Amino acid sequence: MHYGSKGWYVEELKKHGVTHYEGRKLQSFKTYFLANLLETRKSQQS
Repeated sequence: MHYGSKGWYVEELKKHGVTHYEGRKLQSFKTYFLANLLETRKSQQS
């Protein structure tokens, strides 16, 4: 998987325990949305 690809973001979010968001699978979202979601998850854990 390439850094910054949609699949990479999905895998990183799964590592943080996120598999669904608002009742939808992560794969159904656009890459830019997954990137923003990952940033918010990282900042919440800090």
